[in-house]
Amino acid sequence: MSSDAFDIMTALGEQAKVAAKTMRMVDTKSKNRALQLAAAILRREMAEVLAANALDMKAADESGLDAALKDRLALDADRVESMAEGLEQVAALPDPVGSVRDLVYRPSGIQVGHMRVPLGVIGIIYESRPNVTADAAALCLKSGNAAILRGGSEAIHSNRAVAACLRRALVDAGLPQDAVQLVDSTDRALVGALLKSEAYVDVIIPRGGKSLIERVAAESRVPVIKHLDGICHVYIDADADREMAMNIAINAKTHRYGVCNAMETLLIHQDAADLAADLTKAMLKKGVEVRGCDRFRAVVGRLDVKVASDEDWATEYLAPVLSIRLVGSIDEAIDHIAQYGSGHTESIVTQDYDAGQRFLREVDSSSVMINASTRFADGFEYGLGAEIGISTDRLHVRGPVGLEGLTTEKWIVLGHGEIRS
Repeated sequence: MSSDAFDIMTALGEQAKVAAKTMRMVDTKSKNRALQLAAAILRREMAEVLAANALDMKAADESGLDAALKDRLALDADRVESMAEGLEQVAALPDPVGSVRDLVYRPSGIQVGHMRVPLGVIGIIYESRPNVTADAAALCLKSGNAAILRGGSEAIHSNRAVAACLRRALVDAGLPQDAVQLVDSTDRALVGALLKSEAYVDVIIPRGGKSLIERVAAESRVPVIKHLDGICHVYIDADADREMAMNIAINAKTHRYGVCNAMETLLIHQDAADLAADLTKAMLKKGVEVRGCDRFRAVVGRLDVKVASDEDWATEYLAPVLSIRLVGSIDEAIDHIAQYGSGHTESIVTQDYDAGQRFLREVDSSSVMINASTRFADGFEYGLGAEIGISTDRLHVRGPVGLEGLTTEKWIVLGHGEIRS
């Protein structure tokens, strides 16, 4: 790591630490006002934001950035308006900070409970999407944290413009502008410096491709909230309602392909194999390449199903490709998920109450569902209002991470002069 990168990150960290101390005491009304002002400034400065994005798009064309990344990078009036609306939506969410739960009297006379408090300084490392600058900053701000944002080099001009709007809103609201700081450099050494800033940063959240998240997980000295893969499963049990099973499987796979909560493997109980041909035809009609185990391929006969390899069961395709396996029991389905799953989202389709409850208890993933599409594994759909990402770790938060996931709890004790004897 270069000394320059270390010095830059130390300065950002020190400023963020000071800002976080103030932010943890800021009332809800002030935080909401800052977010509403940020939305108004973003709309007012839309021309400047779009001009900055045009510079990034020109550079993307010149560097040969692929079409998918260019789509994520591109801004237009509608996307900037969506960013502004997102800020207002976060302002409208309940504030978790300061809430108290489980306050109970102890035999000694004291009351003991938990209070929700901010994490502190949150470092966010992300790629391509300038909207993450607004979304992540908004969630950190509302939850009383300070944010250090390190976006991708391909979006540097866009991120600068959006971050400037946010910092101006903080000043106008009377809050510390260093509660939102952008790493204003494309030097890759600064990522390494951020990951080693344990003296200043309390948690790192990576948002991007697998290679980015693997690097963060391998190098960070700071706790990380992350998920690597979304190898999501739907299991169709023996007595599943056939129409329901078809609808859920098709939606879970084809609603959107390049998202982490899309189904990648379909498991079908051998006693529900009568669904195999219709499901395969429906997937093929939608342009999905189907790969199956030998038993499944024998059932569907002449339909165009390729051979699934061991590697397929462990692959997150993020594409119109689906692996299907026939299993002999719910135990076999659960064992398959345990062996090949990534701990993201799994769903069972069944009319058997006991089977559904077994699946809920025994499948060890961050979201486990009965009779629902895996596509529902999302902060907005779970009622969080918004999410900063999804965690497949067990500490300190699991599943979609919203405002509450950006806080922690401390014990509080209310006494009346009691002393311990």
